[in-house]
Amino acid sequence: MEKKLKLYGFNNLTKTLSFNIYDVCYAKGARQQRDYIDYIDEQYNSERLTGILCDVTDIIGANVLNISKQDYDPQGASVTLLISEKATENMEIDRSCNMGLVDGKPLHPQRGASRDTIVGHLDKSHVTVHTYPEYHPNNSISTFRVDIDVSTCGEISPLNALDYLIGSFDSDIITIDYRVRGFTRDVGGHKLYLDHDITSIQDFINDYTLTKYDATDINVYQANIFHTRLMVREMDLKNYLFNTDIYDIPPKERLRITENLRREMIEIYSGMNIY
Repeated sequence: MEKKLKLYGFNNLTKTLSFNIYDVCYAKGARQQRDYIDYIDEQYNSERLTGILCDVTDIIGANVLNISKQDYDPQGASVTLLISEKATENMEIDRSCNMGLVDGKPLHPQRGASRDTIVGHLDKSHVTVHTYPEYHPNNSISTFRVDIDVSTCGEISPLNALDYLIGSFDSDIITIDYRVRGFTRDVGGHKLYLDHDITSIQDFINDYTLTKYDATDINVYQANIFHTRLMVREMDLKNYLFNTDIYDIPPKERLRITENLRREMIEIYSGMNIY
């Protein structure tokens, strides 16, 4: 059993994980671009995103106290989760909390969910998810971005959910930030600014997943700030075409589309306009 650090009272460190993915595709023409936006809006609606947040809550070892969600017309949604680090007796829970139930039925029946926006409040912290589909006006490149923030207090760690989050989306580019803020004390009163070993966010990602990406680290160890960027290494064009058969595209056009997709990825990965 892993040796645990003995702390005085509640662990006051705040551990924040910001997980950001981009999915890039080719949608030719205005009609296909609109269809792509509609497809993303349907695939990642509030129900599916709620399920993802609930799964993250399970993985990090927290407990759902309350769920509220709303889809909007013409598009978009919001979801709020109130969760606690440890299980709470029913008699201790405020009567306004629904424990994830409405009229005795789960708000996330398939444990999968989504739409545009999700916000989850933990006790003293929060979980948020936002989606941003968009497209280039000239070169038919469309991009779907997902921002997820998990901020926790106590012993639970958001890093435990990384592999699940990466696997939940088609991730061409991933940027991850992790920061530990504040301090807590051991039983002797000594201040602790970090309660676990970490040299890189990559240490918490499955080795097989890492083989599929090129990765770069930018870490500020003295400030407990860690940053990792990943970009997919290999591209199979047929997986990047929206409602288009690859065999309907001439070979030279395939090369041009592939080059445009790769350029888009490189610029997003670099965080600057290069081409």
